[in-house]
Amino acid sequence: MATIKDIAEIAGYSISTVSRVLNNDQSLSVPDETRDKIYEVAEKLNYRKKTVRPIVKNIVFLYWLTDKEELEDVYFKTMRLEIEKMARKFNVELTTYKIGDGIDSIPDNTEGFIAVGTFSDKELKYLRGITTNGVFIDSTPDPTHYDSVRPDLVQITKNTIDFLVEKGHKSIGFIGGTYHNPNTDKDEMDLREREFRKIMDEKGLLNDQFIFCRRGFSVDNGYYLMSNAIEKLGDALPTAFYIAADPIAVGCLQALNENGIAIPNRVSVISINNISVAKYVSPPLTTFHIDMREMCKNAVQLLLEQVIEKRKLVKTLYLGSDMVTRKSTK
Repeated sequence: MATIKDIAEIAGYSISTVSRVLNNDQSLSVPDETRDKIYEVAEKLNYRKKTVRPIVKNIVFLYWLTDKEELEDVYFKTMRLEIEKMARKFNVELTTYKIGDGIDSIPDNTEGFIAVGTFSDKELKYLRGITTNGVFIDSTPDPTHYDSVRPDLVQITKNTIDFLVEKGHKSIGFIGGTYHNPNTDKDEMDLREREFRKIMDEKGLLNDQFIFCRRGFSVDNGYYLMSNAIEKLGDALPTAFYIAADPIAVGCLQALNENGIAIPNRVSVISINNISVAKYVSPPLTTFHIDMREMCKNAVQLLLEQVIEKRKLVKTLYLGSDMVTRKSTK
């Protein structure tokens, strides 16, 4: 049977530090990396696996996306896998429900939930009738009742436009998806497009003809929208595009390359997410890195604050992101 000494030797920390981390000593101040390493070694050695942290039961993961949506956007698949990983790390017994299961499939004894996707007002009301403990990732549909953690898309949009303007671009386009409102079953303007329009208008640079959007955040949609832009605008194509997400950007790059439009000499491209393929496309994509691990870790921690510590004050957490500059911009 593994001992604290065994863990200390493998992890490279003192026996005292390992002991205090495993016993959840809140007075101990160590970096998250240290705690993560110790927990990782403890799990590998099967050291008191079920008592390293208190077991948290009756937690559900509402993955309100279709299989097609996950297939088209690796962002959400990465999120799902990271949530499952964090649940194991924090000893949370997590049961996943998908949109096809329906909101009424959630058990009445649910203590709390983590949710991803789009929820109707009716579904939110149903959740409020089951539990007061919940965290939404990537959206804030019910800020009065539930926590949320999400990337700061408003700041990302501002930083993108400022970067491009500083580089001398005056004709800047936007390509993105639309938001599906489950209450009306209609497509509505996404936050990124709305903020893009607002900032560009304030700078006196907004041109509606440079904005192309359609439902879906897939590669195919990006290819379709950029091809449409090239056909419609011809030589008047903007010198730069802000793309709502990397999968769309990959399709945009394909369309630009097929039409012999030089990137970045003729058109610069900036996107969001920094998915793994972003560095391998041609040319490698300049994009904002969304720290999925940090976002999912905070989601689980926020939920545990509610379930274990009985926190009632609602929190909305916006995470910053850094631009990863590659060859799709000058």
